[in-house]
Amino acid sequence: MRQRRYPSDTSIGEWAVLEPLLPTPACQLSTGGHPEKWPRREIVDAIRYVVDTGCKWRALPADFPPFQTVFGFFSRWRAAGIFNLIRDQLRRRVRRAMGASPHPVAAVIDSQSVKVAATVPRSTSGFDPGKKIPGRKRHIVVDMKGLLLFVMVTPADTHDAVAAKEVLFRLRLMHPQIAVVWADSIYGGTLVDWAKSFLNLTIKTVNRPEGAKGFVLLPRRWVVERSLAWWLHARRNARDYETRPEHSEAMLTLAAITLMTRRLTRQTPYPTSAAPRPAKIVQAA
Repeated sequence: MRQRRYPSDTSIGEWAVLEPLLPTPACQLSTGGHPEKWPRREIVDAIRYVVDTGCKWRALPADFPPFQTVFGFFSRWRAAGIFNLIRDQLRRRVRRAMGASPHPVAAVIDSQSVKVAATVPRSTSGFDPGKKIPGRKRHIVVDMKGLLLFVMVTPADTHDAVAAKEVLFRLRLMHPQIAVVWADSIYGGTLVDWAKSFLNLTIKTVNRPEGAKGFVLLPRRWVVERSLAWWLHARRNARDYETRPEHSEAMLTLAAITLMTRRLTRQTPYPTSAAPRPAKIVQAA
């Protein structure tokens, strides 16, 4: 049994939450399969270590299973949608614990451009002319509690309104109960009419006050900004190191899963250094 010594290691309570949500080992299925050599908890701890510290897969400490084994589990679970299923299950549980309905009816959408590592292919990255950032863009949708609903990663030169059509279409399929999406003014214009006509989804934009300079905290939109700050506590998300955009999406999802499991086990509250809810918010124009 490996000694748990890293901050990213699962506690007994976290593992009790996560273990039932993982897929059944092949050896326990009717189709049969070889027993797994390494305990599932060590695999999960190793994946969380990479997300938390931002290290290379090859740089995993020697007390973890071999990096090929860990990356293999990560790839298979990502391809099977396991991380998304765990995210959705945990989000519903966290919302119940907060006294809210497990199924949100309102959401907030935003994007974030980040630089990429030198190993990222040019075919999956671009240049964001607005932010002056070469890299990729993360399109995020959260509920009004800041819990992740959906994430999609595109080249940074993809316009927000263009990517939003794909994001909102998938959001409608996954969460048909959502009626309102709050957004930046860049999501306005024809996208509002398109969403209403084809998705029966209302987009409400929040604009900056006229004459405002520098950073201004805006109603509704601060929720998704805070969530992005939470997930950047996981160093793997401070820059995009993934060769495949789907793996970038998985890294963000895993950071959200870690926060939700800690919220459920009441180990630590959500990070307080990332813009707590203000007493007074500047109203939009």
